[in-house]
Parts: sequence; C-alpha cells; structure tokens
Amino acid sequence: MGTIAAVQFRGALAPFATAEARRALDEVEHRLNAHDPDSELSRLAPLADDEVLARCDERMRPCYEAAFALMRETEGAFNPRWRGPRTLDLGGIAKGFALDLASDRMSMLKENPLQVRDVLLDLGGNLKAASGEWRVGVYCPPEAESSPGAIVLSAGEACATSAEYVRGKHIRDGRTGLAVTNDVLSVTVVHPTSAMLADGLSTVMFIFGREKGEAFLKSRHPEARAIWVMKNR
Repeated sequence: MGTIAAVQFRGALAPFATAEARRALDEVEHRLNAHDPDSELSRLAPLADDEVLARCDERMRPCYEAAFALMRETEGAFNPRWRGPRTLDLGGIAKGFALDLASDRMSMLKENPLQVRDVLLDLGGNLKAASGEWRVGVYCPPEAESSPGAIVLSAGEACATSAEYVRGKHIRDGRTGLAVTNDVLSVTVVHPTSAMLADGLSTVMFIFGREKGEAFLKSRHPEARAIWVMKNR
C-alpha cells in the first residue's frame, strides 16, 4: 500500500502469527488497489454502489460498506468516487480495514503464539492494539500551536492520523475534488474497536476542520474522539 507495515510485541511471538498478519495485509492490497487495473476494486468501479456490494468478495465487503456509508453521512465530503462516478478509491479507509483484518486473523489462530502478551499493529502510522496496552505519540510539527503529547491505546483500540506535513496536499474534499485548505496540521482519531473507522473518520475530520468535525463526531460517531494539531496563527 505504498507504506511500511510493522508488528510490535512484548514476549515471544511465533513466526506463523506475523505471517498470518502479512497475508491479511497482502490480500487487501491485492483486492483494493486502485492503481492496479486487474484488482477487484478496479473491476467493480464502473458499477453502481449496490452492485459493487453484491459482487465484491465478502471478506472485503465491510470496507466498501463503510466507505459508502461515510459518503452518505458526510454528503460526499468523504467520497470513494471523487475522481468520477465510474471510479473507486478506498485509500482513505483501506489501511485501517487491513489492520482490523490482520488483527482478527491473528486472534483466530488455533495455536497460541508463544508467551506473547501484547501486540501492536502499525500500517503507515495507522495503529491497532491487537492486545495489551500501548502508549503512542502524536507528532507535532514546529509550526503547531501546541503539542497533544501521547495517547494510550488499550486492547482493541485503534487510531489513525490524517496530515499533510509528510506527503504534501494529498487530501481531497470529495465534493469538489480539490485539495483541502484549512488550519488543521493533523487530526488523529481514536476508535474503541475499529481501525477502519478511525482511518475514514480522520480523513473526514481533516476535510471538515475542527469545529464542524467535532460536531460531526458528536452526532454521528460519539464513540470516537479526535486529537487536533492546529497551525500556529
């Protein structure tokens, strides 16, 4: 997915456990790759939303469903079809989905990984605490007005950050297709169970900005919380 995946753990982790996580990530990359004309995503892109859900691989369906749901909830601000009606791009949510799938696959292993206590999955800075408790930092660039410090993820919790200080202005408002311009440097969303929703919602928060974003979370996803890093005016 154009980024680095990592598994951190305390104790001894059997190789087959990390291999299972890798298989889950590879499967998502293979099926939901918008840059591969032969991927499932590319083949389904010309179809209507309901046809996409009917024909997609059932293991991938939750990702499509969540993307289309966010598109409706945000009135198109989050838009997997932002490039056009016959296109699909799940880049704003697929990494989180891949983490959830990898975490689920590891937890379902019949054999218990040797003496492992805590596992943290990391995909390009999207994090999922598969087990245990983890203290993680939120990067604060020099131009930020204040530093949010660190957060603690308990077992099952996930967080995702949307920002433009690494990749430049790549986040698009799905209603216009234009790059987002506001006072947000980064926004990290923490979700109690879903890395997929943390991923998608962090994109929504960045597009909406702090005031509208907080109102959206409160009304639509009160289970999640956002940590903002704003520009120093």
